[in-house]
Amino acid sequence: MPVVRASEATTHEIHGARFVSYATPLTGSKELCAWRGEIPAGTKAPAHTVTREEVFHLLIGELLVGLDGRTERITAGDTVIINAGATVAFENPTDHTAISWVTTSVGLEAELADGTRIAPPWAN
Repeated sequence: MPVVRASEATTHEIHGARFVSYATPLTGSKELCAWRGEIPAGTKAPAHTVTREEVFHLLIGELLVGLDGRTERITAGDTVIINAGATVAFENPTDHTAISWVTTSVGLEAELADGTRIAPPWAN
């Protein structure tokens, strides 16, 4: 039975945010990836288009989420379903770090506005 202890999670940082990876093929998951996201106060992450569906659940804090040109304010307990092909951006306008839990299928990639493609290790 694969158990990933908190002390064994792998941390990645990009665009001012931290991704703490728990479930990936490297930890024994065959189909899904899951991570804790930490978005510091004042962070405005760049918009990106995703290739796989993501389920984004906000555990702590408040965020502005732009999804295909529409912006919503979400608070702890809210969940955003981001469909494959959607363009999403996150902004933390508060003075506290927001904490999320995100799940997607293995193989997620993201494309930035400038055409740069990212295959994040926490989702592959």
